[in-house]
Amino acid sequence: MEQTNFNQFDQNQKLPNATAVLVLGILSIITCLCYGIVGLILGIIALFLYKSDMKLYQANPSAYSNYSNLNTGRILVIIGIVLNILTLIWFMYVINMIGWENLGDMQKLQERARELQGR
Repeated sequence: MEQTNFNQFDQNQKLPNATAVLVLGILSIITCLCYGIVGLILGIIALFLYKSDMKLYQANPSAYSNYSNLNTGRILVIIGIVLNILTLIWFMYVINMIGWENLGDMQKLQERARELQGR
């Protein structure tokens, strides 16, 4: 009887995108410092993949064995999206404070930084 249960576990399929969701979730967190854009795109792609795999899992939960990877990936994606949105807001704030025209000229950039510091 134990042998039958073991063979049944081996026959369970893996969700097709669970590993991709996990990897994209990790990459979304890692790339949050790329102005918030790259990681946000990766996170959105991962959410779409998660949604398609979740439909498969909900249709037949006993047929799939790697739901934990999918769930962990979803958590990482949510964290990555939040970090990327915060990073994007931060960069927009910095550009607003310094000024777009000052970003290209190092001397103007240093002058503006001194003004903001109150020197």
